[in-house]
Amino acid sequence: MDEQEVIARCKKKDPLSQQVLYSAYAPKMQSVCCRYVNDPDTAKDLLQDGFVKVFTKIDTYAGDGSFAGWIRRIFVTTSLEYLRQNDSMKFNVSIDENENIEDEFNISVISQLTAEDLLACIAKLPSGYRTVFNLYAIEGYSHSEIAKLLKIKESSSQSQLVRARRILQRNVQSIMGQDYARQGSR
Repeated sequence: MDEQEVIARCKKKDPLSQQVLYSAYAPKMQSVCCRYVNDPDTAKDLLQDGFVKVFTKIDTYAGDGSFAGWIRRIFVTTSLEYLRQNDSMKFNVSIDENENIEDEFNISVISQLTAEDLLACIAKLPSGYRTVFNLYAIEGYSHSEIAKLLKIKESSSQSQLVRARRILQRNVQSIMGQDYARQGSR
């Protein structure tokens, strides 16, 4: 079965097709959920909640754009709803309150990390910073889109991103320092 056939059958509530769709997308969507919440059990709950939404809203997928993008938006939205309901996102600092916040993130340092190291650094960010970073750097949302999604000012989104990048840079440099120290002791 190709993906369009699986989607068509899911629209008819076919359990076998729903299982095929779940199996195809669960690992990727689990990763999406884990990027927004640090607790594995909560991420599993969000995965289940997201798939309930996918299967109840699959009739709204008209075939415009990729299905992977459509399903990903559902999981991002589900994760954001969870964070909002649990008051996990604190966005109360505007960029206007910070004089000359400069983004001095050295991207060359990241190229030396493994994907697991980088994801671990992102996971250590405070929830609000991590959420904005994920939406901007990984999901590709603009600051105006993030502001609308999170019901914050655009300048707050910018501020959260700058702060997230600073913390990431420190965490990455710390990892790189540990790796350098390990290499030197060999």
